[in-house]
Amino acid sequence: MNKTIISTPNAPAAIGTYSQAVKIGDTVYLSGQIGLDPASMQMVDGIDAQIVRVFENLKAVTEAAGGSMADVVKLNVYLTDLANFAKVNETMAKYFVEPYPARAAVGVASLPRGALVEADGVMVLAK
Repeated sequence: MNKTIISTPNAPAAIGTYSQAVKIGDTVYLSGQIGLDPASMQMVDGIDAQIVRVFENLKAVTEAAGGSMADVVKLNVYLTDLANFAKVNETMAKYFVEPYPARAAVGVASLPRGALVEADGVMVLAK
């Protein structure tokens, strides 16, 4: 097994015992991203800004891995308030085109750093 660790300064540095992403073969496992600004490592304000920041952070990691958001095949979204799910859909439409990745959306009690949304995923790089 050839494991490659993916890291980019264009997404927040890991704040725990994990990597931004891990590549095994053509598959890349993207760690969860919250609404941290990678430059300041501070949470952006409000749900709308956090959703955009989450997808910008994921985009930065996909690009660092040699791919793009079009290569994401599975996405998991975690929300502290499922009433914000329509906002996630609206923002996702700016980052993904059909065929969309498989997705799960889960309501959670809390997220790291008081985040309102988090997303992780799996991408497969084209050969």
